[in-house]
Amino acid sequence: MNWETIKTNILNFLWQLATTVGLRLLYAVLLIIVGSKLVSILVKRLRKAKLFSKMETSVSHFLINMINVTLRVLIFVSAALILGVPATSFVAILTSAGVAIGLALQGSLSNFAGGIMILLFKPFRTGDYIESGDVKGTVADITVFYTVLTTPDNKVIHCPNGALSNTEVINFSEKETRRLDIPASCAYGTDTDLVKRVLTEVAEAHPLVLKDPAPAAKLDKCNDSSLDFFLRVWCNNSDYWTVYYELTEQVKAALDSNHIDIPYPQMDVHIKQDEPTIQ
Repeated sequence: MNWETIKTNILNFLWQLATTVGLRLLYAVLLIIVGSKLVSILVKRLRKAKLFSKMETSVSHFLINMINVTLRVLIFVSAALILGVPATSFVAILTSAGVAIGLALQGSLSNFAGGIMILLFKPFRTGDYIESGDVKGTVADITVFYTVLTTPDNKVIHCPNGALSNTEVINFSEKETRRLDIPASCAYGTDTDLVKRVLTEVAEAHPLVLKDPAPAAKLDKCNDSSLDFFLRVWCNNSDYWTVYYELTEQVKAALDSNHIDIPYPQMDVHIKQDEPTIQ
């Protein structure tokens, strides 16, 4: 076999390789690039579609994220099939990889299941103010694995859905009205009826305090240095903090104007002298 024959065989092999494996690789790369672009365009259109706009925000975001992830996985599976990976072998690889990934990502799968539970049972929705454990904030988004909270000081907290679905969650926004208790302490010897009347008048004069249930002022405790009262009122959920701060200031001003003393902690000290010894 001379050099020309060897050269011809090498060129024929390279040509066959380029027309088979090379074209497949090119098709797979094109499929990934074009498919990813089309998925991005589809997701953007779905966010603006009327069907999803009519849904609750948390549900629509979750479904769109699911569609996005599923389509991208299908694109990569299709690219692998184009490259010549047998379907049976591919299924076996996916099964084995799925088991390994499942064991490695138990927390993520728990978060995924937790996200579905949150959407089904709806303990909270987008826009609600919630508290769970040591975190609290307004629900900005419910994604596949995490719920995003925004705190009053504009911090962002990513809470795992698995943890939220398996622990207690306090939803401050679910009800339209909330109860508010304002504490007030007075010195011993103060007329308790006067204090309760003053506190009630302050609450009844506030425009954001609800008339039903009616405001109530009660003596709560008799502490060592003070008589502790509370003023209990109801208001709309959106007015809670406004009523809280305004009533606190107005209660202080009303107690001062009626000459009701606000006590400081005090202690009585008794000194006992020893009796002189009789000799």
